[in-house]
Amino acid sequence: MGTRYMVKITNAPGTNVLDQYPDLAQLLDAILDTVNQQMSTWIPSSEISRFNDSPDTNWFSVSKDLACVVNQAQTVSEWSNGAFDITIMPLVNLWGFGPENRNMLVPDEQELSERLQWIGWQKLCVRANPPALKKSIPQLTIDLSAIAKGYGVDRLAIYLDGLGIEHYFVEIGGEVRVRGKNHLDQPWRVGISVPHSRGGLQKIVQTSRASIATSGDYYNYFEIDGERYSHTVDARTGRPITHPLASVTVVDSSCMMADAYATAINVLGPSAGMELALAKELNAFFIIRENNRFTEKMTPSFEQLLMNEK
Repeated sequence: MGTRYMVKITNAPGTNVLDQYPDLAQLLDAILDTVNQQMSTWIPSSEISRFNDSPDTNWFSVSKDLACVVNQAQTVSEWSNGAFDITIMPLVNLWGFGPENRNMLVPDEQELSERLQWIGWQKLCVRANPPALKKSIPQLTIDLSAIAKGYGVDRLAIYLDGLGIEHYFVEIGGEVRVRGKNHLDQPWRVGISVPHSRGGLQKIVQTSRASIATSGDYYNYFEIDGERYSHTVDARTGRPITHPLASVTVVDSSCMMADAYATAINVLGPSAGMELALAKELNAFFIIRENNRFTEKMTPSFEQLLMNEK
């Protein structure tokens, strides 16, 4: 996934989880290896890469896990009117943020117009039984980078649940799922970063059972002639987002869904994004650029998750 992961486990008094499961780190590695082999566009032999490379417009057999993630992605695409769209990959590559290893340059209008013809979540079909995907045009390719990290977090958490581990903190590239309490016997605390390169925390969420995902434009971007081009590309326009929403954090029971929703809202921007968050009753926190400073907005349910300011 091109990032790091971390798992923290709080032992019950007088016990050590690693005494009972000495190979736990290797077992968790194996789970993520499987997810990568299913969903990484950076691995030529992965399921998703083979689907992307195939010009066939018939049903293409995949694992039930990949079909499940694609199905959830399509649901968020429908709810967000295409703001979330996993067929975005040709545009991500065009702007230099994908595995094509292109230079980060502003593409010409002709090439942009051509690639827009290859985009559209309605051009992708998924079925559960037998699990398979189908593209309506040979050029269609998919990119799960806005949902697969969250799915990976869920897979690790569900595995820990199955072992009977009741207190854990799982994080992959900033997407988090927690259960139980930390070593201080308190609910887990998860920081929301200030959206600039200097770091720092904007807010802290405190919870004993939730998933938390953030989408923002402050790490992966390039600038040309003073104009900023974010890695978050709007599939509806073919261009990087330009609105003032710097980051959005979503708290949900599923890290996969929190990951996807955060991306969808980040594409929609502060106004339309808040409309979606309220319509779907999401726990969402917005950080917005206004006059060289950051302002905050949040859904009513999110405020209950915040720690006391002190």
